[in-house]
Amino acid sequence: MVSYKVTLFTGNQVAAGTFDRVSVKLVGTEGESERKWLVGFKGASAFIRGAESSFTVCAPTSLGKLVLVEVDKKSLPLLPEDSWFLTKVEVKSPDGDTFTFPVHRWISDSSVHRFREATALRIIDDQHHLGRYSREQELKERKEKYRWHVYAEGIPHCIKADGPTSLPSEVQFSFTKTTEFLFTASTGLVELKLKGLDGCKKGWTSIDDIDRVFCCKQTDIADYVQEHWKEDSFFGMQFLNGVNPILIRRCTELPRNFPVTDCMVFPCGQMSLAEEIKKGNIFLCDYKHLDGVKTNTINGKKQYLMAPLVLLQKTENKKLMPIAIQLKQAPAEDNPIFLPTDPEYDWVLAKIFVRSADFSEHQLNTHLLRTHLLAEVFAVSLLRNVPMVHPLYKLLIPHTRYTLQINFLARNLLISEKGSFTQFAASGGEGMMTILRRSLSAVTYTSLCFPDDVAERGVQDVPNYYYRDDGLRLWEITYRFVKGVIEFYYKNDEEVQQDTEIQKWISDIFKHGFLSQACTGIPQSFTSVAQLVKFVTMVIFTGSAQHAAVNSAQYDYGGWMPNTPISLKRPPPTKKGVANEDTMLETLPDVNVTVQGMATLWLLSKQSSDFVPLGNTPEQHFSEDTPCEFIKNFQAELEEQSRRIKARNKKLEVPYKYLNPEEVENSVAI
Repeated sequence: MVSYKVTLFTGNQVAAGTFDRVSVKLVGTEGESERKWLVGFKGASAFIRGAESSFTVCAPTSLGKLVLVEVDKKSLPLLPEDSWFLTKVEVKSPDGDTFTFPVHRWISDSSVHRFREATALRIIDDQHHLGRYSREQELKERKEKYRWHVYAEGIPHCIKADGPTSLPSEVQFSFTKTTEFLFTASTGLVELKLKGLDGCKKGWTSIDDIDRVFCCKQTDIADYVQEHWKEDSFFGMQFLNGVNPILIRRCTELPRNFPVTDCMVFPCGQMSLAEEIKKGNIFLCDYKHLDGVKTNTINGKKQYLMAPLVLLQKTENKKLMPIAIQLKQAPAEDNPIFLPTDPEYDWVLAKIFVRSADFSEHQLNTHLLRTHLLAEVFAVSLLRNVPMVHPLYKLLIPHTRYTLQINFLARNLLISEKGSFTQFAASGGEGMMTILRRSLSAVTYTSLCFPDDVAERGVQDVPNYYYRDDGLRLWEITYRFVKGVIEFYYKNDEEVQQDTEIQKWISDIFKHGFLSQACTGIPQSFTSVAQLVKFVTMVIFTGSAQHAAVNSAQYDYGGWMPNTPISLKRPPPTKKGVANEDTMLETLPDVNVTVQGMATLWLLSKQSSDFVPLGNTPEQHFSEDTPCEFIKNFQAELEEQSRRIKARNKKLEVPYKYLNPEEVENSVAI
């Protein structure tokens, strides 16, 4: 008889352990062991949270190189079946070789679960076929668990699921995450309900009343926003370092539908628009995707959403200042171009309509579409097409944590018929889908790759653009890490071309994420190592850094409602000189809309206690020394970048912290 030492590692998550009976079976290139029920001196505590328990499994002869382990569990008589988080299985052979089988998932049923050895190669399958179970069988089972679903025509597809608990157990929230998410969602509303405001359908009568509600939930930056929201310099700064920093671009010529003249913006003749455009000092924000969108009706009142054009100038003191705002796309006599020299409330209202438009543009395009929905496509395609032992799976699986469940909840709680966005945002309902479809049609591969996007928008030299600076640095660090890992496994372009699993991965992404639109520039296949490295870098960056940049600042910049109204209930002025403070208050959303918006932004900005920062993966998927060394270097570079950002932020009036690696979650998890 030949003896193998088998060690099972139970996870350290809350409720990770099991009291069920557990069995294992070893499969090698030269044979299989019998299935053995594991009983040891630890008894029922062998598989409690954090346990490492070893057992002996015997076989008549050597099994050769171990390639597979089968694990299953059954409940004890009279006891209900529970869930068990198995981290990995390690097997030491009689020859002293150690084989590692990564698991990192919940086992919640009595089915036989099969896990491949961490360094297994395709050729093993080709030569030995492994009986009933092969790489192909694993993927066949995965395709049954992870099925595509069309939530709405014209937007990226998602995972098919009837509810959070119907998702495969390995992609569900942990007990901690579930508990905290539900608690945060309920307490945000409870605090506001205690003030009797969530059912108040009246308008605001003074800014002081808004302030009294705002005081119940404050952050340092939100306080700053409250004090400075009317200032032009702060308005301009938000296009660089606020919650939606991807819209601004250098203006190379004025759009034909935005007839700004020199005498409007430079009344003293001190300079001309043509000269400033030539110098690269003029920038444009265009909300054209919002044009003509059907708006919501809230509290029985029609809501208003504009599609503004905003012109900004880089000044000599390195500030970005708004110099002209047109609130509708088509120029007309009743669509004036508002200027900083206009009466106070004309200009304030123009900026409020821009900020409200920015809310819808940000939430639906920048945030939901470009991070959440695309991250889900990347994840579902990975889980359907790439086996656990594949280096791409090991590289990307940490960046899918919680994404499928958080997106399912977003569809149910935010954008469904009864969702808070649908009910309380100007663009909720039919308008929301219009914006999502238009936005997807405008997505390009260039716009998803951070350095390319910065160059394409012409914003390389804009001063005090910390989102750009920190994003470029994070992209570079991530790119180096990905390049090292990918080039370790793929020695030439031909190996990439012949890898059918990564080719199926990108093919599914092109089809289900970008709806087979070649004009996006998204690869339809991989032809080189360099192409694969860039795409994988984009995938990791999108689900971590980009999501953090457009998610974490939501309450900071939107908690003070006048800075980011989620809806407006009066149309914009059609002529100048008639607006006053009462006009502004009558335009702002009703009380219940305000508090619902605040509660939602608070929830979306809240960090969970089981937050995992970029580069810090609780599960070790790689077993080879070289990729593990790349991970250590990746973490060291991220730590150094974090120190740089902290040092810089100490000198800033408004710190930019959202791309500090310590604050960047590894995946779209909130």
